[in-house]
Amino acid sequence: MNVPPTSTLREGLAVIGRGIKDQPRWFALAVLGSIVYGVMTSLTAAAIGFVVQRAITPAIEAGHASAQQLWFIGGVMAAVVLTTIIGVIGRRIAGGVAMYNLGAIYRRRVTRQYLRLPLSWHHKHPSGQLLSNANADVEATWNIFAPLPMALGVVVMLVFGIVQMVVVDPWLAVVGLTVFPMLFLANVAFQRAMSPRVTRAQQLRADVSEVAHESFEAALIVKSLGREDHEAERFRTVTDELRDANIEVGRTRGRFDPAIEAIPTVGTLAVLFVGTLRVSSGQITAAQVVQIAYLFSILAFPVRALGWVLAELPRAVVGWNRVSAVLDASGSMTFGSRALPSGSASHVQTEGLAYAYEITTEEGEDDVNPALVDVTLDVAPGSTVAVVGPTGSGKSTLTNLVMRLVDPDSGAVVVDDIDLRDVRRGGVSDVAALVAQQTFMFDDTVRGNITLGAQHDDDSVWRALHVAQGAGFVEHLPDALDTRVGERGASLSGGQRQRIALARAVIREPQLLILDDATSAVDPSVEQAILGRLREASSGTTVLVVAYRMATILLADEIVYLEGGRVVDHGSHEALLGRCVGYERLVTAYAREAAEREAIAAGEEHDAELDDELGDGPERGAGAAAEEVSR
Repeated sequence: MNVPPTSTLREGLAVIGRGIKDQPRWFALAVLGSIVYGVMTSLTAAAIGFVVQRAITPAIEAGHASAQQLWFIGGVMAAVVLTTIIGVIGRRIAGGVAMYNLGAIYRRRVTRQYLRLPLSWHHKHPSGQLLSNANADVEATWNIFAPLPMALGVVVMLVFGIVQMVVVDPWLAVVGLTVFPMLFLANVAFQRAMSPRVTRAQQLRADVSEVAHESFEAALIVKSLGREDHEAERFRTVTDELRDANIEVGRTRGRFDPAIEAIPTVGTLAVLFVGTLRVSSGQITAAQVVQIAYLFSILAFPVRALGWVLAELPRAVVGWNRVSAVLDASGSMTFGSRALPSGSASHVQTEGLAYAYEITTEEGEDDVNPALVDVTLDVAPGSTVAVVGPTGSGKSTLTNLVMRLVDPDSGAVVVDDIDLRDVRRGGVSDVAALVAQQTFMFDDTVRGNITLGAQHDDDSVWRALHVAQGAGFVEHLPDALDTRVGERGASLSGGQRQRIALARAVIREPQLLILDDATSAVDPSVEQAILGRLREASSGTTVLVVAYRMATILLADEIVYLEGGRVVDHGSHEALLGRCVGYERLVTAYAREAAEREAIAAGEEHDAELDDELGDGPERGAGAAAEEVSR
């Protein structure tokens, strides 16, 4: 991608125009400051020529400088410098505010779009890529606003300075201006060489962010399966590529910078040489030569700001393309304006639900993996319905549809006679709550993780914890409700995190409570106590629970058996045992597994009791305990 090709230049100008539209006032102030800086920088040369002619030359001729001449020189130069400083400060502050405001605005827009987009869209995009979109890509898009105001001021400075040079001496102006085409061509060649390298470096920055985030997110898997070296090598590969790309950028800059820096110096020497000849022939004065030489020297460097803008254009275009891909994503769900009725347990119905996950085959072709096929349910208000089925039968997909985290490919979810697609944004979460198997904890206090910023007093928090069987362990934490749980709840066990997640749902007193294997990390006795308290506390709540354990299944008023994404049968536990082979095989397997665990636990407890009775302690060993049991 070369600069300035028409397509990149056009896209870059479109990005700049969008930023100006979003920050018109701050950008206008930055441009105003840059114009003041440009005009006053050009006037500095005129001021120098003026004081040389009016004060310095007479002082040299007289052999001494009077106090009045010194005050005159100091006053003129101080006024010029002070005004220039004001322009520089205004340009930098206003330009910086505009740039950082744009970064903040578009980070918010991107993250807000993430929240709008359904889970089906998130399934196709790795979280590392999304992090890069909201951070590195946004930054790359709007960094161009750092040199942009100065570049616009440079244009004013050039026009103003060229006019001055022509007015002072057209011949010296021609000599000096021959350097600017050379400088411009050198900058164009520089940008043509730099732009593909800068673009590659920007893309590799995003790749590094993606790989790093994925590795950190999968830390448990990486460490438990001993794949640290593999992940370190994968990260080393992308970071080395980024290093090489940045080195190539620096190498290219190093090749061009000396030549570009030398061109203005050559121009200044040419102006002084020709100017000296013209002074010796009496055609111009020394003050005029000094004025044009100084003017030329101060104009040459700021012209580089135009090059900086051109250098940032490819990065801005690449960053914007990645950001706009998120902002323009069409996967967001549509919402209506209706509100779900409140005050009583919800009536949930599904009619012919079908949903399939999009996948990519090994050949790179798009395909689908059906999760639910023609699922029809009727969950009565205030009832508890258990959804049971083998792994991959579509249980979690069903809970996501009922919570409207995704929309069905066909069919409908109807709550209290209202299709969820007609409900206003956020309307489902007003009356429903989901507790997933994989719980997420914020790096906040226990209270903060339960209330999530909502206004609940501590009595309500403790009541919710009692229902979730979590009050006991929270009371023993160092600061009780004020204890910080760490990133993702790192200071808590899996069962403790699940109980806080249950309390998070219970405190909202939902009319519809969806539990997706939400007690899998607690032991059966605690699970039974939790379910019993939920039963007591949810008389005005409809409960839809994905169940694996028999204690959960037996709590339900009705059981729905899913297999292969279809409802095979539904009814009471006793009825399904008698007529549904798949259900009978599944729940007896659960029962056998539970019995084996209980037997193992009982054996371990008996061994411990024998050790205590015999008084041999741990040094006696497992072999001695086993021998004692056999005797």
